[in-house]
Amino acid sequence: MQTRFDRIGLVGRSQQEGLREVLQELIGLLQGLDRELILEQRLAELVPETSLPCGSLDDIGEDCDLVIVVGGDGSLLSAARTLARYETPVLGINRGRLGFLTDISPDDMHSQVPAVLAGEFVRESRFLLDARVQREGRTVGRADALNDVVVNSGTSAQMIEFELSINGVFVYRQRADGLIVSTPTGSTAYSLSGGGPIMHPTLDAVVLVPMFPHALSSRPIVVDGNSEIRLDILSRNRIHPPVTCDGQVNMTARPGDTVLITKKPHRLTLLHPVGHSFYASCRDKLHWSNALVN
Repeated sequence: MQTRFDRIGLVGRSQQEGLREVLQELIGLLQGLDRELILEQRLAELVPETSLPCGSLDDIGEDCDLVIVVGGDGSLLSAARTLARYETPVLGINRGRLGFLTDISPDDMHSQVPAVLAGEFVRESRFLLDARVQREGRTVGRADALNDVVVNSGTSAQMIEFELSINGVFVYRQRADGLIVSTPTGSTAYSLSGGGPIMHPTLDAVVLVPMFPHALSSRPIVVDGNSEIRLDILSRNRIHPPVTCDGQVNMTARPGDTVLITKKPHRLTLLHPVGHSFYASCRDKLHWSNALVN
């Protein structure tokens, strides 16, 4: 198990407000700890005075012992889909809003980052989903998701009609605005807004959440994480439904296409400060009552 992090990659979105100041502070902290640093290329413009080496996400994933994402959960989602294949551990510093994945605040950076580098951390493993759009038996689009895969009617105010099968077994035919297929990591994101359950990150499960279904009895379904989920977009649909991964990567399906969703073989390794609690994050981010918590 990797506990010595000598070469550290720094990634994030360069357009994020306040990122430059936090990045400068983090670079100074890590250089003071005698760590070798490499910047994601799009961050280099924020700190040109540092003259640090730059690289792509693939370069960073392949060459670094640890990646620190500076930004919100969206920044980490964007990086995770590439970094997971290299099994490089990821640590998040939150400059966004909720921060379920990027859980170190800039105020705590000087105490918590050195502690993690000294081997004091909690390690988590999160699985990703592989989404494929198939047309006449041929794959015409493919993308990964750490949070969710969403098939929906797009900007149209019309429903789409699809058939759902799990592991080759027919489940139902449904008319709805779409379907959210979420990992436990994504269960506190879009799936939660759609009425899905919160799932603990350690669960090996996937939740399927219908979006405004035309049936009062339609409810979310939780299935085994190794399931093959198949959505057949019926040919009589008039809409070309978008297939979106983590709200960031878009593909377009046509009537008659099939969307196949399975678990990817590679997993993302997340590091948290010692004392990290998923339930505490829920209390804080989702404003659960703290009245009974000492």
